[in-house]
Amino acid sequence: MNRMRVSAAAVVVCLYMLSPQIALPARAQAQAGAATPSATTPPKHGAATVNPQPDPEVELQHALNSAGNDRVALVRNLNAYLVRFPDAPRRVGVYRALVEACQQLQDAPCAIENAEKLIAIEPQDSDIMLVVVNLLQKQGDDASLTRAVGYVTRVLDRVEKLPVTEKPDRVSLADWQQGQLRLRVAFYNLRGSIERQQKNYDAASKDLAQSYQLQPNAAAALLRGEIYEAQNDPGHAIPFYLEAFVLPDNTTSMSVDRSDIRQKLGNVWRLVHGSEQGLGDAILVAYDASVAVPKNAATSTNTGAKDLYDFNLPKLDGSRLALAQWKGKRIVLSFWATWCGPCQELEPRFAKVAQSYAGDAGIEFLAINVDEDRSRVAPFLVREKWNHPIAFGDGLDNFLHVDSLPTVIVIDPTGKVVYRAAGLSSTDFEDRLEAAIQQAGPKGK
Repeated sequence: MNRMRVSAAAVVVCLYMLSPQIALPARAQAQAGAATPSATTPPKHGAATVNPQPDPEVELQHALNSAGNDRVALVRNLNAYLVRFPDAPRRVGVYRALVEACQQLQDAPCAIENAEKLIAIEPQDSDIMLVVVNLLQKQGDDASLTRAVGYVTRVLDRVEKLPVTEKPDRVSLADWQQGQLRLRVAFYNLRGSIERQQKNYDAASKDLAQSYQLQPNAAAALLRGEIYEAQNDPGHAIPFYLEAFVLPDNTTSMSVDRSDIRQKLGNVWRLVHGSEQGLGDAILVAYDASVAVPKNAATSTNTGAKDLYDFNLPKLDGSRLALAQWKGKRIVLSFWATWCGPCQELEPRFAKVAQSYAGDAGIEFLAINVDEDRSRVAPFLVREKWNHPIAFGDGLDNFLHVDSLPTVIVIDPTGKVVYRAAGLSSTDFEDRLEAAIQQAGPKGK
């Protein structure tokens, strides 16, 4: 039995849920204590009788008080309240309370219905979307799973486009970037697991491969192994099960059971080899590969660089680019990484500006990759179909004090930085960059 639990509820560690007791202002509390929905102040003798409009705050408090600790009554009362006050100021809180109460009653359709009504009001609420995903995934029918995939896609898109300017002040840049990376890994795994549940194996494999490329993780490897096993292909399942067995369980979104993986690995190995002979050696080889030093961990050749033009940057084909050959030209640099969502949105715009200067011998554009594992870069470029000039940072990012991504820098013909923009700017990125390039002056002689 597969003991790996994959659910939306586990993606975000601190998923916000509202208490069923909805806090009300002191005014409403006082009114609720002094009156019931039907209570009115008797009119003075001779005065015309006026039927006051019911106060939504008082009516809400009455709905809560009359339900007490009875969750069935709470759901009934709050639904009736929303019928009477569909535009109530606290309807968001009411829907949250309904979602939680329905979950406590194990009434998934009720929870899903109210959660989706809440999403219609607050389409940016990622937390409630994940609640819906978890509920839909448990439903298990194809229509529910398709809706779940749609919600995960919306949340993932939001995470990948979140600019660094949204980073909380109390969180360091490194911690924020690592947190964003883990979220992307988790969401790709989650969507892949749902697609696998749908038997949409091609889409699932693509998402799980993306998760693994962002950060090698046991969950993605295990799910890919299960896909191959489900397709009666034990030979291709073996390497993924080996990776799942030896890789650390380093994601917060899901956990894996080593004993379960060991059983799966033994089963497919015996199907292919007839016995478990050689499995131990294969596990050792897989472990050694998982802890190997990255290919780009060698000492940088730019360690002693004291000037921009001292840098020789490695390129994807193994050759090196000497910036000294660009002395006297304007240089435009874009620093990026494969795991950086905003970079993926900005780079095509950067490339578009670069293309507008094609044929201008006085300016050079270069995208500088700063991934720690350079082996991820080539597959990423193929998938994204990027074909503009790219080199690895190899210390240039530290030299120029690049501490956030994406960062775009313009250097004038004398080697002076005249423009620097960190993060994903608004729609005027191209105009600002164009203006900075023009201010950098003409080509050097």
